[in-house]
Order: sequence, then C-alpha cells, then structure tokens
Amino acid sequence: MSVELYDTLSRSVQKLAPASGDTLRFYCCGPTVYGPAHIGNFRTFLIQDTLRRVLEVDGTPVKHVRNITDLDDKTIRRSQEEGKSLVEFTAHWTDKFHADCEALNMLPPSIEPSAVAHIPHQIALVEKLIEKGHAYATEDGSVYFRVGSFEDYGRLSRLKQRELKTQTENSAGELNDADEYDRESVTDFALWKSRKPEDGENYWTSPWGEGRPGWHLECSAMVDSAFDGETIDLHGGGIDLCFPHHENEIAQSECAHGHDFCTHWFHSAHLMVEGAKMSKSLGNLYTLDDLREKGFSPMIVRYTLIAGSYRQQLNFTFDGLHASQSALTRLERFAEALLAKTGETTDDFNAQYVTVDAPEDFGRLAKAWDALRNNLNTAACLGAIFGVIGSNPAASLDAEGARALLRAFGSLLYALGLELFTVEVQKIDAPEAIIALAQARWDAKQAKDWGQADELRDTLLAQGWVVKDSKDGFELEPK
Repeated sequence: MSVELYDTLSRSVQKLAPASGDTLRFYCCGPTVYGPAHIGNFRTFLIQDTLRRVLEVDGTPVKHVRNITDLDDKTIRRSQEEGKSLVEFTAHWTDKFHADCEALNMLPPSIEPSAVAHIPHQIALVEKLIEKGHAYATEDGSVYFRVGSFEDYGRLSRLKQRELKTQTENSAGELNDADEYDRESVTDFALWKSRKPEDGENYWTSPWGEGRPGWHLECSAMVDSAFDGETIDLHGGGIDLCFPHHENEIAQSECAHGHDFCTHWFHSAHLMVEGAKMSKSLGNLYTLDDLREKGFSPMIVRYTLIAGSYRQQLNFTFDGLHASQSALTRLERFAEALLAKTGETTDDFNAQYVTVDAPEDFGRLAKAWDALRNNLNTAACLGAIFGVIGSNPAASLDAEGARALLRAFGSLLYALGLELFTVEVQKIDAPEAIIALAQARWDAKQAKDWGQADELRDTLLAQGWVVKDSKDGFELEPK
C-alpha cells in the first residue's frame, strides 16, 4: 500500500507518486512574514510536514518547496509603520518563523524561495502571458490576467466562470486584502500593480512602468524556478487558498506553459479556537509564544494540531492541550516499559529509534502505519497506538521483541514528528489577585454557596485561569 491522499481537484482519494523520476515534487504556500505565525497557520504547515514525513518513511524522496511571501500589501504597510526597510522587516519575521518551525520539530524545506528574490522571474512570466493574449496592461501601468481567456478557470474550486462575480472573496468566505485597480472585468486579477504612493520605495522597474508583482503571480514564478517549469506532483495550502489563489496559479501557469500545473491538490481545513473563529477582536489569535507562556511546550502544541483529521475543522481548546500533554506522557511510559526490557535508557531513545528508517514489518503497530498511509489519518493512527499500549505488550515480550516494537513505534513517532522525553512541564504561578479569587470560591463552596462559587469560577475563567478542586484544596492552571 503506497500513500494515498484526498485530491481537491478530483474530489477523491488518490495514490501519491512522482510523475517522473523518484522524487515527489511538493510545493506549499508558505507564510506571509509581517508578524508571528499563529496556530492556525501552523496547523497547515504541520500537516504538510507530517505528510512529507510519512512519504519519506514510506520510501518516497520528497523535494519540498515552501515559499516566503515577503512582498505584499501587509509586509509593505507594516514595514513602513515601523520605519524599517522591507528587507529588514521581513528578515526579522522570517527568522522568527524559522525559530518556531524548529521548536515544533518541522523539517526544513528542500528550497525556500522568496517573492522579492524572484521578481525577474515574475516579470518574465507576465511578458509571456501578454504575448499569448492572456494578459493586458492598463493605462496606469498595471497588468491583469484575462480570466475569460482560460476556459478551464474554476475547475479546482468547481466555480464556473458564469458564477464568478469578483476576486475579492476567497473560498473560506473571507475578504481578500488586496488593492483595487482598473481592469476589464471584475473577475480579472492583477499580475503587476503600478506604483502607488502608499508603496513608498517598494517598487521595481518593468516594461509597463514602476510597480510590484501581484500576490498570485509570485507563487507561479517560484514554482517555475524551483521545478524548472515542469508539472508538480502535489500542491498544498489552507482551504482558504483554494479560491482565488490556487485557481489563479493554475490559470497563470497553464496559460504560460501549455501543460498541467499540478497533478494533486492538498488542502487543510480551518482551525477554530474554543468553538469560535480566530480573530484579534476575540483575543484568541494565539502564537506559539503565547502558548509557551501559558505553560505548554511546542511538542504539546504539535500533538494537538496534528491529532485530528486535516480535512475537518479542528476545535483547539486548552482542555485539548492538557489532554495532549497526558497523551504524550502515556507514549513516554510505553517507551520506558519497552526500554526496560532491552536494558536501554530514555537518553538515546529519539536518536536511536525515532528515525526515517522504517522496519519492513510494523507488527502490532501495522494498523497505525496503515492509517497514516490512508489519507493521513492521524487520529486513527494515534488510536491504534493507544490500543496497543492498552494491551500492555511489554509484559510478554523479550528484549528482541521489545526492540522490534520500539523500531516500529519510533518510525511512527518520526512520521508524526513527535519527540518524547523533551517536554518540560512549566509551572505558572498565579497572581495574588487570582489566588484570592480562587480562595473566595473555595470558601463559598465550603459554605455551600453554590451560586457564588459558580460566579467566581466564571470570573477566573474569563481572566484565563482554570481552578481544579481536590479533597483538601484547589490548584490553579492557566487556561
């Protein structure tokens, strides 16, 4: 059984395999570096990282290209607000993204192109599209893609041209943050944007005048550069990118080169937080640093973000983070029981067993491995692992059997990107005012004033603290 994955284009699960050669060509839309990436961004990146790991454990080499968007409306606006050059500003947030990726145990991509570094490639692509009649320049020096010239426009999102009204709303129903420019049709999108006063010094010379590339164009040019203009095997991103971004990539690239842009499309569903959509106004747009400050290690965050089906919305909760911490502890106890049989310690567990080199036979954990290869079913994989743990196999295994099971277990951990014995439980001390509220709640409970106790509990929750009662007192944990 090779790795199978749902394909957005065909609306079916298809086998993943390189179209030519031995290496699978995988492109992912990367971060826009204007601030720290939040956990919604990282859910998509972690799912992509897990898929790459599964492919490599299965024996398929992957050329993984993930771009850096260092040129768009947001990066220009934020850099100017901070009085920094675009290069200095985006370099800082690119470094921060890399640090977070490393903390989350993400493999670095094979290539990480940037939009600014590929402006000559983008200009050349626009010239080719104009030459073939798929793009046109306007009086102000902007260039647009003529959507009506591409008969297959909309096939990825199943949006027919006659139903297309505008480019201003994406497939998640959100407004696109893009400049408005004159165009022949509201469905046409910008390939090159003429220089505007708000761009400051962030402009480049082109055959159509000074300006900068459109966001959609950037990825097509970087894909061309990374894969020599060939059809790629797999393209990934969040579901919100399906339309218009990925639809526009297809149109640009196929009209320019005359062949299929991508064979297989891979989209991840949205992340909810405590049942609500993430937003700054709700205060639930968490970053990795935010969660670290609340006492949760990056490995706990990784476990939480990959544990559910990538095709379904994940409801991220603090109860879920605590459950992930408990789950990682169970995995560690399982490893310790097996290591006790082999006479080894936990010190070298990750280096010795958590590797890309998989055993020919996963034995008792074969069901868990098959789940990962069957549409990246991480939930079923983890369920199968815990099913084996519950049977207490270490009790009946000798050293050789325990070592074989450790090899299979380690390969699954590598595929999931999980490292054990690395989580440091951080104790967060509550402020005195919070402790006083919790004590008042405890006193109300002892006095059987349940209404007051519930009210104080809700107050604590609203301020970010969970109170847990025991027989003789209470404990406070950050929410």
